Amino acid sequence: MKNKVVLWDLICYLIFPLVIWNVLNDRIDEYYAMLISTVPGIIYSILRFIEYKRINFFGLVMIGTLMIGTLIDVLSGSALQMMWNNVYYSLGLAVFFLVTNFINKPTSLLFALDLTEMQGYDRQMLKESYYQPKILYVFKLITYGFVIQSLLKAGIDAWLILQHGVDAYGKSIITKRVITGSIGLICMYGFFHISKMLKNQQESNTVTPD
Repeated sequence: MKNKVVLWDLICYLIFPLVIWNVLNDRIDEYYAMLISTVPGIIYSILRFIEYKRINFFGLVMIGTLMIGTLIDVLSGSALQMMWNNVYYSLGLAVFFLVTNFINKPTSLLFALDLTEMQGYDRQMLKESYYQPKILYVFKLITYGFVIQSLLKAGIDAWLILQHGVDAYGKSIITKRVITGSIGLICMYGFFHISKMLKNQQESNTVTPD
């Protein structure tokens, strides 16, 4: 199942946008080519949101980022401005992730709560486990990973725009997917580490003295 999700992510967020951009770039205005290239990702994101069938923090972030991203694209007015607006948007996301860490509600922890609860686990028990100091620290590290991801996207996109202008759009799509994939793997290791910590705790709690 996870492999299918990764495959569809690549198709809808990387392959389709690149193909549409390269096909339409020379045929219509660059701005409209960019807008059209975002349609597969928008449709896919909506379908993913519908799949969860719940409004929670994870769902709100999903639909919120989708709506804000779409509004930015539609209201930009030009291809170059659309690219710069996405740089500013990435910086805004970095600030958002930082704030959730500072107020002791790291985004990664809230995501994990929502997604694990969907699998039938008790939310209150999960919160007690997740807010243990050592586990909370790992969740904060994962969220800092989100911050780094957003900053890298903004920084590299800004550099590409300054170097290549609108022609940087195709490179930007590829770069974003590489950054997302690389940081995503590191974050996945963090989640795996948390799962291992909780499992070890559970095993030590169930051991009875001889």
